[in-house]
Amino acid sequence: MEKTKIFLITIILISTFLILGCTQTANDQDDGNTTIRLGWQIPWATEGQLTQVLKNTDILANNNLVAEFKGFSYGGPLNEAALAGEVDVIFTADQPAAMLIAKNDDWVIIGRLMYNRVSLYVPPKSPIMAVEDLKGKTVAMPFGAAAQRMALKAEKDVGLDPNTDVSNINLGIYEQSDLVKDPNAVKWGNIDAMAGFDPTPAIFEEKGLIRNLEVGKIVSVIVMSKSYIAQNPDAPKNFLKSFNEAYDYYRLNIDQANQWFTEESNLDITPKALEIAADVEPNLKVSSKEEIRISFIEDDYKIMQEAADFLYDNGLMTKQIIMKDHINLSYLEGDN
Repeated sequence: MEKTKIFLITIILISTFLILGCTQTANDQDDGNTTIRLGWQIPWATEGQLTQVLKNTDILANNNLVAEFKGFSYGGPLNEAALAGEVDVIFTADQPAAMLIAKNDDWVIIGRLMYNRVSLYVPPKSPIMAVEDLKGKTVAMPFGAAAQRMALKAEKDVGLDPNTDVSNINLGIYEQSDLVKDPNAVKWGNIDAMAGFDPTPAIFEEKGLIRNLEVGKIVSVIVMSKSYIAQNPDAPKNFLKSFNEAYDYYRLNIDQANQWFTEESNLDITPKALEIAADVEPNLKVSSKEEIRISFIEDDYKIMQEAADFLYDNGLMTKQIIMKDHINLSYLEGDN
C-alpha cells in the first residue's frame, strides 16, 4: 500500500512539472520574443557604441527580440563562430564578410552596419608629404585587413608599384601602439609610414602622433544566417528596425553610448578620438530619424566588390564572389 502511495505521488509531481513546463513554453511563445545570437567586435568603435545601445536599452524587446551578445576581439574569431553556427547575425567589415560568404553560402548581407575609416599616415615631423613620396620607403600595415587594401590602392593610384617601388611589410594593428609614441618623430625605427583602421589611427591622431596622407572608407555590414531567417522569418525585419532605432538613440545620446563602449572595451580612448573615428558615418549627423540610412548606395557596392576582389587576387580567398549576389535588402522598412 505504501509503495502504491509513493508511486501515485511521484506521478502527480511529474505531471505537475510537465504542466508547468508547457505553460511556461506557451507564455514564451505568447510573449512573441525571438532569441537572436549577435556576434560583435568589442574594441571596434562606432559598431561598439551601436551594440552597447542594443545591450543597454529595451529597443530589441520592443521589437519582439531578445539577444545573446557574443563579443569577439576581432573579425577572425567572429567568422569562426559564424562558420560553427554559434551566432545568428554578425557585425563585420566588408573583407571578413566576403571571406565568410565565400566559405559558406548560408550567410547573407541584410543591411549596412556603418562606414569606418582606414588611414595611411606618417610621423608628424616626417618629410613625406604625399603618397608619391613613399617611393623607396617602408610602409607597415596589418596584412589581410582593409587598411592594406587601401594603402596598396593609394600607392597604385599615384603610379607606384607596391611590389617594387615600396617596401610594404606586415605589422599588426595593436603592435603599432608600441612604436607610435613620439609627437616629434621623423620615422618609427625603420618604418616610414603605416596604415591602419580605427579606432587606432583616431587615437594617434587625437594625440598628435601622426599626420594622415590618405583616409579611405570601408563599408561594414550586417550579415545574417539564411537558416536562422528560414526558422524566424520576422527576425531580420525586426532586427533591422531595432538597429535603425539604435542609430537614433546613439546620435541623440553620444556621451552615454561612448561611455558604455569605453567601459566594456577598456580602450584608452578619449571622446575626441571617438568623434574622429565616427566622423565618416553620416547617420550620426542627421537631424531626424527618417534620414537614417542602413541601405547601400552605388559606391558602397563598388567598395564591397573591391574588398572581395582584393582577397581573391591576393590568394586570401580561393573563390571569387560577386558581393551584390549575396545582399538582400528586402527586410528593410522605409529606408532611404
